[in-house]
Formats: sequence, structure tokens, C-alpha cells
Amino acid sequence: MQTRIQGTVMPVLEVQLDSGESVFAESGELSWMTASIQMTTHTQMGGGGGLLGVFKRVVGGGTLFMTEYRASRFAGEVAFATKVPGHIVPVTLNPGNEYMVHRHGFLCATPQVTIGVGFQQSLGAGIFGGSGFMLQRVGGTGTAWLELSGELIRKDLKPGETLRVHPGHVGAFEASVGFTITTVPGIRNALFGGDGIFLAALTGPGTVWLQTLPISRLAHQIAEYMPGREGAGRAGVGGALLGGIVGSLMSRDDN
Repeated sequence: MQTRIQGTVMPVLEVQLDSGESVFAESGELSWMTASIQMTTHTQMGGGGGLLGVFKRVVGGGTLFMTEYRASRFAGEVAFATKVPGHIVPVTLNPGNEYMVHRHGFLCATPQVTIGVGFQQSLGAGIFGGSGFMLQRVGGTGTAWLELSGELIRKDLKPGETLRVHPGHVGAFEASVGFTITTVPGIRNALFGGDGIFLAALTGPGTVWLQTLPISRLAHQIAEYMPGREGAGRAGVGGALLGGIVGSLMSRDDN
């Protein structure tokens, strides 16, 4: 198996598979593949431990179905691209080396990698979309590729060293790093600071990868420019005007 990551803003992972080799990903992650790649969709990949493993994977933010991409008779290629600008990070896994990843961070992996729930805490309605805060635990044996959005900042924490982070900026970290959700100190800061109520506290030893473009923050910024009730009316008028202009031009062509 050989891999190559291409692109800087919207990178893509290309995996070259020899005959009989495979990788798996959540359903819907495929970008392209050669004709020699055989797809098989089922629930067992990435779960480990049968039905219980599948349940852990779903609770951790993963999908119920996973798709295996296997080079059946000949070597082939399968590719997975990022959904937003960011980076693709490969990590090596073994029983003593696991990673915690944000709920949308898993891209694909080799067959013996497992995905489960690593952390789940309800933070109340209206916070983080009302879904609370979740992390996936990526373990097993093999290689996994993680998708982190925006620029990537790496922090190597010493034993006992603590870094407090807005939860959306937590991309991934080694399982040796301690993780808790804390509140912003001070009532005035929590109510009027504009940085939310909760912070993630990460305590070393271990490596932490921070992402500068949380998907939740990106969605919030885009929502500001989405047409509301008043904007929808303006969009309707604009659409009608554009339709009239196009219709007029087509009528002239017909004549």
C-alpha cells in the first residue's frame, strides 16, 4: 500500500492498493476510484466487538454503515478529499498508541483500526448545536487518516502542562492527554465575553493538534449571510428580475 496527499487548501488522500489490500471509510467519503476497486458496505468495519462495537462507533459520532474499498484482482487507487479547507493527518495505531479525534475527524483507515466513543458530554440545548460535545477514540492496529479543518497547530504538552481551548478548535490528541470540559472563569466573562461558556482543558503528557477552522464556527459565519424571511423576499424579487431578463433575451433569439 502506498499513499499520497495532494493539494494544500483542499487536500485529497490517494491510496494505491495492491491486489487484496483494502481501506475503509464512512459511507459517502469516496471521491474517486479506479475500476479495479470493489466496494462493500456493511456495519462491521471500524467497530470491533460486533454489535457493541458498532453502537460505540455511532455514539461517538460515526455512521452506522462503513464502506470497504478493496483491490479485487488488480492493483487500484481510491481517493478521499476533505470537505472544507484543511489538512489530512496520518496516524499510526497500536494497542498502546490511540488517539482522540473530533466527531467529524475520521477520514479512512486500514482494516484493523477501530472507532468508538472516547468522550461524550451534554452541554445543554443551544450549545454546540444542542448535540453536546463528543470525541471519537481511534484505536486498534494500523494507520488512520484524520481530517482537520483550517490551519493545523501542533502542541507537545509536558506532564502536568494544561492548555485550555475553545472546544471547536480541538482537532485530535494522543490518548495519553487528559481531557475535561470546564467553564469559563468568572460570571461576567461567561455572560458577556462572547467566547462561550465552556472550554476544553487538555493536560499532558502528549501531543495535541488544534484546528483553526471549526466546522461549527464556519457554519455560524455562513448563516449570517443566508437569506432570512426578509432576505428571502429580496432573493425572490431578484430571481424574478433575472428570470425576466433571461426570458427577454431568449425571445429575441427566437425572433
